[in-house]
Amino acid sequence: MPPPSHDPRLLRAADALAKNRLDEAEPALAAWIAEHPADPYALRMMAELLGRLGRYRESERLLARALVLAPDFDAARFNYALILHRQSKSEAALTEIERLLAATPGHPGYRNLKAAMLARLGDYAGAIALYERLLAEFPHNPRGHMSHGHALKTMGRAADCITAYRAAVAQAPTLGEAWWSLANLKTYRFAPADLAAMRAALATPGISDDDRLHLDFALGKALEDARDYAASFGHYAAGNRRRRSQLRWDGAANRAHVVANEALFSRDFLAARHGQGCAATDPIFVVGLPRAGSTLIEQILASHSQVEGTMELPDVAAIARGLSDRLPGQDPLLYLEALAAAGPAELAALGQDYLDRTRIQRKTGRPHFIDKMPNNFAYAGLIHLMLPNAIIIDARRHPLATCFSAWKQHFARGQSFTYDLAELGDYYADYVRLMGHFDAVLPGRVLRVDHEALVTDTENQVRRMLAHCGLAFEPGCLDFHRNQRPVRTASSEQVRQPITTAGLDQWRHYEPWLGDLKATVATIVAQDGSATSRHA
Repeated sequence: MPPPSHDPRLLRAADALAKNRLDEAEPALAAWIAEHPADPYALRMMAELLGRLGRYRESERLLARALVLAPDFDAARFNYALILHRQSKSEAALTEIERLLAATPGHPGYRNLKAAMLARLGDYAGAIALYERLLAEFPHNPRGHMSHGHALKTMGRAADCITAYRAAVAQAPTLGEAWWSLANLKTYRFAPADLAAMRAALATPGISDDDRLHLDFALGKALEDARDYAASFGHYAAGNRRRRSQLRWDGAANRAHVVANEALFSRDFLAARHGQGCAATDPIFVVGLPRAGSTLIEQILASHSQVEGTMELPDVAAIARGLSDRLPGQDPLLYLEALAAAGPAELAALGQDYLDRTRIQRKTGRPHFIDKMPNNFAYAGLIHLMLPNAIIIDARRHPLATCFSAWKQHFARGQSFTYDLAELGDYYADYVRLMGHFDAVLPGRVLRVDHEALVTDTENQVRRMLAHCGLAFEPGCLDFHRNQRPVRTASSEQVRQPITTAGLDQWRHYEPWLGDLKATVATIVAQDGSATSRHA
């Protein structure tokens, strides 16, 4: 492998990348690669830049190209494994990291990434064991303690999880993500000394934007629990503003996606494809908006002897992207054009591809499994065409409760629409519009479950869900909080407790500051005749 170039132009680009001046680094790297297309070092730098921008598929392609040119370029291979992992291509990512570990078995960075991959693949015991070995060797590793805590949280080991997070903040008092991880347990309560420590951390000169926004979200939750709602809202607002400035979100493009779905998925179009697709009955899709109660639905259904809970799986969106990639151009709506042209064999193959992709997440022999990716509502038409016998459940919650709960939640990635209340309201309206369309063209295909009804009339709603899934009632579904299965979402600790109405109206404490959101969803609240409107 040739040594890297020391050309001043490339060095300036590398310096800009190191200082995160991406608008300066990107054109400089693009110009260099145009002149030196076989430079693996430049390809890796550009891939890293694209990864920071969330352009993972482009980053993956550049890294694959760099590794063809330089198969022994370990730094590029590590980046490649990481980008695959971020796209939930977990098996492929694990293959790459195992190749690196075969040559350097003690490398802590490789082992840490492997632990994260094992967790993504559902091997939480393996991930926890690997984190524990790493921390025994490198005890001063606040992010390692934090990652260890995430895996412990998923397994329901709350006390051990808190110990891990506390170790992280003890070693790095300004590590905002560790403070937010404690807050994100939802059931954890901060002491006054913790509030003082977080405020001191937030006032520390030179801390990163990420630390600041995590601290703001954590303080928002701590002050909410202390019933200081005005100060809490101020911190939530600051965290959201900072996070929104880091993200790209195009509400007009989202609305165009809804309109394109309405145009394609007409009654006639769907009737002409009746009986096509993969006939499997395995999947149960729980869709909706994040923080709308989907984890509770999943936990109830996964307490049935015939149903396995998995996690929020990325595979439907990946299949849509794969369809788009078949056609020239960068328009994400191209998948609808490809879907419109698909014949019976291809629709069946898409459904089988989904089953093949998700098989690694299934750890039991139960005949049904749950895919709880809420954003899959956007792909309801694709799901119906490729898996016509799959169950689709729409988790619906009062618009203001849903949107405010999503706004005060910092998501690890994705959900870019949740950091501005007006944008969130528009997204909620688009969601209601799209699901309403499928209710009209496919009556009865999607079961809507109102969170308020599920909380206040639990047994009847559970029986209704099970009947829709073709499952007999089992009393264990009412004792869902005793289920010891791993739960990866922000509601993991909440669904391990008996059902309560305590959280239904939390948004009302913040009503004086929700004017823009209320105006955006007012029509929906007024027109919705379901249980959600009874809490307006």
